[in-house]
Amino acid sequence: MLSNLVETVQLIEKKFNENPTPISGVTVTYQFDITGDDGGNYQLQLRDGQAKVITGSEAPADCTLTMSLDSFDKFLSGKLKGTMAFMTGKLKIKGDITKAMKLETILKEYDFR
Repeated sequence: MLSNLVETVQLIEKKFNENPTPISGVTVTYQFDITGDDGGNYQLQLRDGQAKVITGSEAPADCTLTMSLDSFDKFLSGKLKGTMAFMTGKLKIKGDITKAMKLETILKEYDFR
């Protein structure tokens, strides 16, 4: 498990910007609503091969993913598949579900273990 949510979202931004190839041509805003005591709300904005993570909900999200911090860590590392998480209630999705599936495809290009 990654150390905490703030460091995790900063790591996402860093890794995406270090290797922008998988996100080139992608324009989307993901909202992560992480539940529990260690949770929080963050947006991942992908534009023109650049990733930006912000606290809160600055812009309207194309897709909102709600899950626990534990599920979020497992989702990032590939240990929890999005479809299975959704079917078992560990992941709730609002908005464009195809964008959520695209996120899982993008995350496979990075190592968050």
